[in-house]
Amino acid sequence: MTEQEIILANQQYLFPSVFHYYKEPLVIARAKDQFVWDARGNQYLDFFGGIVTISVGHCNEIVNRKIAAQIDTLQHVSTVFVNEPQAALAQRIASLTPGGKLTKSFFTNSGTEANETAILAARCYTGSFEVVALRHSYHGRTALAMASSGQSSWRLGGAPAAGFTHALNAYCYRCPLGATYPSCGVRCARDMEEMIRTSTSGRLVAFIAEPIQGVGGFITPPREYFEIVHGIVKKHGGLFISDEVQTAWGRTGGKWFGIEQYGVTPDIITSAKGLGNGTPIGLTVARPEVADGLKGATISTFGGSPVAATAAKAVIDFINDNHLPINAAEAGAHLRSRLEELKAKHPLIGDVRGMGLMQALELVENRESREPAPEATAALMEAARENRLLIGKGGLYGNVIRISPPLNISRSDIDDFALRLEASLARVEQERSAGVAR
Repeated sequence: MTEQEIILANQQYLFPSVFHYYKEPLVIARAKDQFVWDARGNQYLDFFGGIVTISVGHCNEIVNRKIAAQIDTLQHVSTVFVNEPQAALAQRIASLTPGGKLTKSFFTNSGTEANETAILAARCYTGSFEVVALRHSYHGRTALAMASSGQSSWRLGGAPAAGFTHALNAYCYRCPLGATYPSCGVRCARDMEEMIRTSTSGRLVAFIAEPIQGVGGFITPPREYFEIVHGIVKKHGGLFISDEVQTAWGRTGGKWFGIEQYGVTPDIITSAKGLGNGTPIGLTVARPEVADGLKGATISTFGGSPVAATAAKAVIDFINDNHLPINAAEAGAHLRSRLEELKAKHPLIGDVRGMGLMQALELVENRESREPAPEATAALMEAARENRLLIGKGGLYGNVIRISPPLNISRSDIDDFALRLEASLARVEQERSAGVAR
């Protein structure tokens, strides 16, 4: 198919809700390591990685060789049969969880399914129904996952939030309480106590949260936040579910899981995305007693398939063998410094935040008012495309640039990225100035 035929077929045969970042759809034809190529042969530096999914580089040769060998050996059996790849992956994950306390895994095909499984397991274990989630959160695209998400734009079909209450999130740049960290004493976390007492029955199933809110715009809580919230949730009988669909596998730097940055051990961790490096997989891993609470039989036709399990274990091994959590911390610090330099030069950037190789820029019309700048954000996406750079977009107001390159990215790639992004920012600001002049 030609590029135009692909675009027309996409428009004619896919749901129109399948949206695209750019005014003119970008047709990706192939990829390797940190680069992708479009149907015209143009090369792009990929600093978004399929929504924080490419953890060890596109088409990683070491990972893909193991996948190919597994496809030729055993491709599918479903969960009603035992197979070595799934057992080996579960054993490996158990050795990596915080404190080695989460040792029972259930595999599915996506982060959405992982979160569904986690909430189901928590409800079965506690015998309760009410779940606390956070504002600005995103937990998936099924009815239950949308109900748990704290953004109206991602609740399609009028999905009700029955069984879910949304607490204040730790959005320091736009504090919902109008306070300033650290003098605030992390009031947003302490509000959890009153919220549970006034907005729930007081008997919780669980608290579900992303250590860093992904679709929300890489909102990064203060270090004290989760320790405070964890204590309150436990006091009211709830479990703590850490949604690590985007933050796991070394992404935040130095640790395997994002929640470890906060010194808290959850009861359940969910993950997906970077675990498969592009191969569909979802993970729900829990403390044994919580997993045992899910009574009765359950299956997943494709969850834990030999191919997906082989891919995931190969990704984990590659991350471990190449010390990528350390690289995420070191390269992430270099990335952060380059972003701070850009902030000093460009008033369009209101905030820089994130951890490791999960960084974000929040764009504003004015730093004093902090008015979101979604139009400028869209323009920056287009300008970055022109400069052969792929970045992500997010945030409740559509004004956050999300940056998540592969974990094995180099400092030279980061410097190249910074040059391309600076040129893109300059173009947007020039066009905005010209518009004001007219």
